[in-house]
Amino acid sequence: MAQTISQLAGIIAGAISDLTTVCHENKLELPDLYNPSFTPESEAFRANASASESAKLAAAACLQLAATLMRPTDIVYQLATGVCHGFSFVCISLRAQLWDQSNQIFQQGMHVNDIASKCGLEAAKLARIMRYLAVHHCYREVEPDVFANNRVSGAFDTGKDIEKLIAENFSVDVDLKCSAASGDVLIDPKTAHASDLTTTAFTRAMNTDLTYWDFHSLPEQEDRARKFGFAMQGIAAMQPAGMIFKALDWASVPSTAKIVDVGGGIGTATTPLVQKYPNFTVIVQDLPHVAEEGKKFYTTKMPEAVASGQLQFQGHSFLNKQPIKDADVFVVKQVLHNWPDVYNSTILKNLREVAKPDTKLIIIDNVIPYACRLPSDAVNNLEGDGIDHGYTLDVTMMFYFNAQEHTILQFQQLLANTGWRLTKCQAIDGKRNLLRSLIAVPA
Repeated sequence: MAQTISQLAGIIAGAISDLTTVCHENKLELPDLYNPSFTPESEAFRANASASESAKLAAAACLQLAATLMRPTDIVYQLATGVCHGFSFVCISLRAQLWDQSNQIFQQGMHVNDIASKCGLEAAKLARIMRYLAVHHCYREVEPDVFANNRVSGAFDTGKDIEKLIAENFSVDVDLKCSAASGDVLIDPKTAHASDLTTTAFTRAMNTDLTYWDFHSLPEQEDRARKFGFAMQGIAAMQPAGMIFKALDWASVPSTAKIVDVGGGIGTATTPLVQKYPNFTVIVQDLPHVAEEGKKFYTTKMPEAVASGQLQFQGHSFLNKQPIKDADVFVVKQVLHNWPDVYNSTILKNLREVAKPDTKLIIIDNVIPYACRLPSDAVNNLEGDGIDHGYTLDVTMMFYFNAQEHTILQFQQLLANTGWRLTKCQAIDGKRNLLRSLIAVPA
């Protein structure tokens, strides 16, 4: 026990020393928890690979040290109640526009009575909610019943006026309902082993026999669908520009390569290749209405590439036979986690059937680390980055689709079962270390 604690303390001290040294040498600012606002610039240090890795290591070791020293019953209690309470209170904070006091005296501190009067909540109840969030480092209680923003709560700031936000009905409810329904779905013998898209925690929670996508296409779900679209735009914005260039050594493919972006939406991921490699042909495939939107967008943005055929958009479902039989590279970006593996097998087999001997398959997706340590090195237990967003997303995929974020061994097996051989797995974003490029070739 004492040895483990000392080892973790040493890891933390060493990582912090490395982090501060790297930031000093590169003139990078480290974030301050007590800063009353959040800006993307405060995360600039994470673009440095060494700084990012040191920060992740220190954070993961701190969490493991806390778990070592806390009472197990306290941890179980947090697991059992904290997710629900935290989720609910964050939703309340968002819906009540608490963070939008940040442009006023809320930066220094505002009494809960004043906060409550501006957002229409009862002061005593609001104080308890904000105090709960404050002890989890979201907001600060600077004096009794006086709360101020910090950089965590500052991340809520939309930059909109309170009046405009009040006019918008913001509701974050689907995940909480899915979580509540998941126990019934996973334990019920009739649904416990389901692997289809219509027997999920989502369908149970929303009392529907429609898939997640079909449900959100209903006219009465237009508001939810709109907000889902905003969420996807936000996720896309957090991903690094030019990610595709790190996914493969593009010098290793023919100079006139044909790249097929499978399920590529409007082509955001692969269209940068057209500009950097003018002899490449990029074909973006998605459902016909999506492909048409992509063509319309890039006819304006990159008219010469569309007119010459260097950039093409093709209506196609990846569950059907692949029509392009001479591709040099297939790109499958963040598609497989939306589908159960029985469908993923179809997707990958369709590509394998038309692959040339030298065709490369690039899968860009999260690769979930195992929670176990390697026997030879206890530090490998700190594989994660100190936060559980990848594991949370994994469970969300299960709730929505009976799908998953895969581990490296699961990817290896899935590829082997569909005629591919995994040759490389590499990180492509230092700030989000779970996002990887997996490169496979025909087996």
